[in-house]
Amino acid sequence: MDKSYLGKKVKEYRTKKGLSQELLAEDSGLSYRTIQRIESGESKPTGDTLNRIAASLDVTPEDLANWEVEDDLKFLVFLNLSALSFILFPILGILIPFMVWTAKRGKVANLDQLGKALINFQITWTLTLVIAMIASFIAAKTGILAEFSFSKVIIIVLISYALNALIIVANTILLSKGKPARYFSLIKFL
Repeated sequence: MDKSYLGKKVKEYRTKKGLSQELLAEDSGLSYRTIQRIESGESKPTGDTLNRIAASLDVTPEDLANWEVEDDLKFLVFLNLSALSFILFPILGILIPFMVWTAKRGKVANLDQLGKALINFQITWTLTLVIAMIASFIAAKTGILAEFSFSKVIIIVLISYALNALIIVANTILLSKGKPARYFSLIKFL
């Protein structure tokens, strides 16, 4: 919701109805300062506040708010880079992008597509990493692969981390150039 657009629409409908800010505040049960802040674009109203203002102006909340999906390339890049949190702990590479994605889901163009692809990729990567580590430790402990040492497991993990980071950075570059990101995953979780 665009705060400046909302403020202009509230003022427009208020003046059409012949109300002052004080009368709109009184009629809606809101404070005069709240009406001032909304009209100046300083604050975004809650759902209840928007409904009260709309009812007082005899319009729908949709008449006041601009619910259009916006193009926000910076947010897409931010979402993509948030997946680098896997470096601290693998599960963070899923949780942080998921929280960022859901924060603006449905409000930014191409966000749903990128969010699903990124999270599916990170889930696939995390599961693959965990399964590979477990299999490596079992193989080493049981003697199935006697030459498979702990140092080789560390090397595999480091290569896996480097590839994940490289894929995220490469897709960030694509996104910053206005091109779609390219993530792959074996299973579509979302």
